[in-house]
Amino acid sequence: MFSKLTHIARVLLLVLVATLSFFVEVTAQTHRGSNPALIVRAEQITGDRFMVATNTSRGVNVMARTMPGAEVLNAIDRGFVELFTVAQRHGYRNRLSFQDYTVFIGRADRTRDSRGQYSPDIALPAAQYAGSYYDQGGFIYAAGMVLAFNPSAFIIAEHSQDLGRISNVVRYEGEHIILYYNDRGLYEKTADHSRGGGHPILR
Repeated sequence: MFSKLTHIARVLLLVLVATLSFFVEVTAQTHRGSNPALIVRAEQITGDRFMVATNTSRGVNVMARTMPGAEVLNAIDRGFVELFTVAQRHGYRNRLSFQDYTVFIGRADRTRDSRGQYSPDIALPAAQYAGSYYDQGGFIYAAGMVLAFNPSAFIIAEHSQDLGRISNVVRYEGEHIILYYNDRGLYEKTADHSRGGGHPILR
């Protein structure tokens, strides 16, 4: 009887160890690439809590309020594929790895633009856009925003439809980072849209 109980205890212990090992491994994979300082900054800007950390199938780090669906993650990857393709066409070589990037997905402060078209955007302080066409009374609506260059990160708004727009926003925000690392002169000319110009910058 004692040996039988000992055997059962050993089996249960092995199952427990295996379960804990799996949990630790999954947790480590889920939070790969998380940067506490970057998360704090993103939360200060958007007012969100980014409690979910995951990755696209290509390896882009994604931080979100709730777990994004596979279709959203795929749309992010498609945006980077297009970005890297056009960057290589220009002879750029730096920051062309999916793993270089973190994308924050924040709550949209609006889902329709002034014309009533679907346009999930984030409200940001007007800053250099104050008094311009974009000024909405001390703030502007933006489809995305570069958060940091090292690590390379930007914020986009949550989408429930028109996921092709996610791909476009990823490509457009990524253009600023690509230019920062590959063509500083063009980056300086195009970083501030208040002076004119828009996306796509690279064709």
